[in-house]
Amino acid sequence: MAVIKIQWLVVGVVFTLVAGCGGTSDEDKSTLGRDYTTTPPSAESSEQSSSSERQMSTSNQPLEATVEAFMELRSDRRIIVTGQTNLPVGSNINVMVERELSSVRWRERTQVAEEGRFRVGPLGPGSGLPDGGYRVSVELMESSIQPESVRQRIGLEGENLTGELVEQSRHGLGQIINYSRRFMIGAEPRRTRDEVEVLAVPEP
Repeated sequence: MAVIKIQWLVVGVVFTLVAGCGGTSDEDKSTLGRDYTTTPPSAESSEQSSSSERQMSTSNQPLEATVEAFMELRSDRRIIVTGQTNLPVGSNINVMVERELSSVRWRERTQVAEEGRFRVGPLGPGSGLPDGGYRVSVELMESSIQPESVRQRIGLEGENLTGELVEQSRHGLGQIINYSRRFMIGAEPRRTRDEVEVLAVPEP
């Protein structure tokens, strides 16, 4: 009889231990479940992913580039060039004035500022630009030498650029933008059939 009591006592102890372990496991599972469902980083990751997708979508959209330049002849017969463009802010551009008769060029590098504005100058020799025909040009440099933000918008090889101003880089480095227009200096410049702007020398 004593042996039977001892056996039942052992069985009772084992059952108690098993039940206790089972209760602890259920409680841990319940706690883990609550922690998982209320973890905030999952929402942040979702927002970051959506933001990245929107940026990628914008970067892949075509950009029909527009450029417009204006010339101002100073009293010392040198040129100030200002302009407006829809190229990304920070874009590296070259602005150049070339005399048609001699092909002499004056150039200045600048960046597109806020609201797409740019300004360079004065351009020209110290003695001033003589009367005659000139050409002003604005060129967007290759994507490889643009800031990262600009490369993301225009493409690694300028492939997102579209419009009549697009042309291939002379160095084979993708697409660039090249805008140009003619103008003339002097009260009576040489005759031309083109519709060009004539800049008169302002009075000092």
